[in-house]
Amino acid sequence: MYRVSDLKRSLKELEQHGWQREETFEIPHGPCCSFAAPGGHRIALYQLARPEAGAHFEGRFDF
Repeated sequence: MYRVSDLKRSLKELEQHGWQREETFEIPHGPCCSFAAPGGHRIALYQLARPEAGAHFEGRFDF
């Protein structure tokens, strides 16, 4: 999973190079989109839209 500064722009750029979106969803930190790379690797991009979400997970060991 890779953080990008502008998810929409990054998705558009990848699609211009032939990448196809698999799924768009939300994680606590912001919007996210996954891709299947050539060779079968799964890659996801997310945009940090809710930086305060990280504090919620500090000290947790249940995941």
